[in-house]
Amino acid sequence: MATPSSVVRLLRELVALPSVNPAFLPADDPRTGEGRMADFVAATAAREGLDVEFQEVSPGRRNVLARLTPSGPVRRRVLLAPHLDTVGNPNLDELLVPVVRGGRLTGRGACDTKGCVAAMLEAVRRVAKSGRRPAETEVVFLGLVDEENGQSGSRHYAKQATRPGYRADLAVVGEPTRLEVVTAHKGDVWLQVRTRGRAAHGATPHLGKNAVHAMMRVVDLLEVEYRAELAKRSHPLLGCPTVNVGAIHGGTQANIVPDDCVISVDRRTLPGESETQVRREVLELLEKHGVEATLDSLRTSACHPLETDPGLPLVVALRKAAGRRRTLGVHYFCDAAPLAEGGIPAVVFGPGDIAQAHTRDEWISVESLEGGAQVLESFLRGLG
Repeated sequence: MATPSSVVRLLRELVALPSVNPAFLPADDPRTGEGRMADFVAATAAREGLDVEFQEVSPGRRNVLARLTPSGPVRRRVLLAPHLDTVGNPNLDELLVPVVRGGRLTGRGACDTKGCVAAMLEAVRRVAKSGRRPAETEVVFLGLVDEENGQSGSRHYAKQATRPGYRADLAVVGEPTRLEVVTAHKGDVWLQVRTRGRAAHGATPHLGKNAVHAMMRVVDLLEVEYRAELAKRSHPLLGCPTVNVGAIHGGTQANIVPDDCVISVDRRTLPGESETQVRREVLELLEKHGVEATLDSLRTSACHPLETDPGLPLVVALRKAAGRRRTLGVHYFCDAAPLAEGGIPAVVFGPGDIAQAHTRDEWISVESLEGGAQVLESFLRGLG
């Protein structure tokens, strides 16, 4: 059996470290939190002579920064920014035992995004070991917390982005893109729509007003008329915006006319669209058809779309290192947009396929993992 490469060995160690986002497990569950990942990254980077610091985001949750500094003055800065947290899984304990078989490494986070952590950290490690650091360019490995829930790690860093030592000329955000360079992604608006009625006994429904029945009209209008309207819009990399009614709750039991019903709506946005616009569109649609409902946001922070100029020199350099002729767009939201809002041009790049993210038997191909480390190493060495 062939000896695993250094990046495969690194990923195996990372997968074995539980780092489930606290939003998905009880607070006292020993598998929750990104702390073990942050400590492991810090220790690994320190052994290679990188300057390490932690950035407290919230109690017990820290971004980790590992800096590969040039020998001369810092004139530009590049961030390699994967996230450290994962989602949970019914067979989580099994997935914390990494398995390499048939050209795949299976385990929770292998694809989303410990594969990116391994490839990015390995690339920085190789450049550091070579003794030839990029001239005038500081490379920062930035391990972020909380991408899978509220993106508090990237939002916190973005607030510091104007401070000396934190401003950056490009952030390469680690997500499984199949080694494609992504310069655009959709935003995400989550809305709660509520209809109200009047309760009555199920034996005399004519004395009540059924909130669930009213919501049926809302769902139909969103899923048919509104979806058809959205299909008329398009972005060259992202296609059309979308709407999805993901959850519905109404009533308490069969023999009571329900007086309250709520749905949760996911609306994916294109560059140029805003939550204010989305809310206005939905309300106007309902008013047009005489449906009474209220709207509330389900998010505490906006999730805006991303659109980065593919002609930026550093973006072009990454694209060439990856052997790609053009950049792409993706439908999901990630840490790239919050960093971009802080003034840092951001792209998305990494090994693995998003189709494997959050799955029951999550995996990444060894070929993609090793290819990701090689592309990133080539990109960093090309910085001079």
